[in-house]
Amino acid sequence: MNLDRVIAVRNTKTVYRDGDKCIKVFNSSYKKSRVLNEALNQSIVEETGIKMPKLIEVLMIDGKWSVVSEYISGKTIAQLISEDPSKKREYIEKMVDIQLEIHSKTCPMLRKLKDRMNEKISRTDLPATTRYHLHDRLEGMPRHTKLCHGDFNASNVVMADDGSCCVLDWAHAAQGNASADAAWSYLCFRLDGDDEGAGMYLDLFCEKSGTAGEYVQKWIPVVAASQSVKETEKERELLLSLASEAKYV
Repeated sequence: MNLDRVIAVRNTKTVYRDGDKCIKVFNSSYKKSRVLNEALNQSIVEETGIKMPKLIEVLMIDGKWSVVSEYISGKTIAQLISEDPSKKREYIEKMVDIQLEIHSKTCPMLRKLKDRMNEKISRTDLPATTRYHLHDRLEGMPRHTKLCHGDFNASNVVMADDGSCCVLDWAHAAQGNASADAAWSYLCFRLDGDDEGAGMYLDLFCEKSGTAGEYVQKWIPVVAASQSVKETEKERELLLSLASEAKYV
């Protein structure tokens, strides 16, 4: 297996391309259980028929756990928006259409999103009172079982030359409330410094899904808190600030 062509480097992994294969090599400190869970999530979602990279195998490369998937050629929505900002709304609308297709599926074998979020909120450095308000709000939200991507953002949607799209990175897939998934997509635009894109995305999602904007907004403090445990220090500052608004919003 050729690992000469690096296509992405993250804190916990390096991604390579070898012909028609994409090889994700995790750091030696990355837990085996997390790697296997990511591969399981990918295989479960694959069965829904959503256009995504097919899982090929899980193996050890130089003592490191690795996941091999189909390589998807094309440009991410983030790249396309950067190259032609005049088409931003068109690309974001495409994103929303894909996300709504995802939310139309169910995957009973996936973990419940609420359980994952409760656990993450408990791990934050937020004051006990704020955590209480966040847990209380989360428990009061409707219990849905829709397929949620968990990290649906413009960098995880690849568009081919023929206009077809493929969704990458299903490591955080879960079953839960679609508006929680949308709240994180909104926050991804915010974290990238694109407030215009965030507003555009939220308006389109609410319009196309028939969801009240206020309902998605109620999820934002909860989602921000749960995501703050894994983001960078700079991003964590914004997320914790939004999470602290739980008792007011």
